[in-house]
Amino acid sequence: MASEKSRRNHLWQAGQSGNPRGRPKGSGLAGELRRAIGARAVELVEAMLARALEGDTAAASVLLARVLPALKPEAGALRIPGFAAARTLGERADAALRAAGNGEVPTDAAAAIVAALAGHARIVEAEELERRIRALEART
Repeated sequence: MASEKSRRNHLWQAGQSGNPRGRPKGSGLAGELRRAIGARAVELVEAMLARALEGDTAAASVLLARVLPALKPEAGALRIPGFAAARTLGERADAALRAAGNGEVPTDAAAAIVAALAGHARIVEAEELERRIRALEART
């Protein structure tokens, strides 16, 4: 079995192609189709537009999907009883879960809040560790 060092000697360098004389990019069927469509793109769009205006909902859907982004659901502001008064991240997570359990907020919203609180806790923890390390380094 080859050692890790000998295997590394045979790997391609970063940015170097494994087959520099291989098939050129865009030379396959997909490349041919892209060029053919690109050459007649204006005609294709005009034809799709004409079909959409005649009532073809599939054509209208394709055109609109390319022009208008899909609407994403947005959650409104939530009032979670006890959340603002909570002093710790754990108490805030408890308040969110309690509100979900009582049917006061959607469960997916409560889960998102708890996940955000967990992320916030990791940030606070990292900042505290950084502060402690700086204090230790300052003492030495």
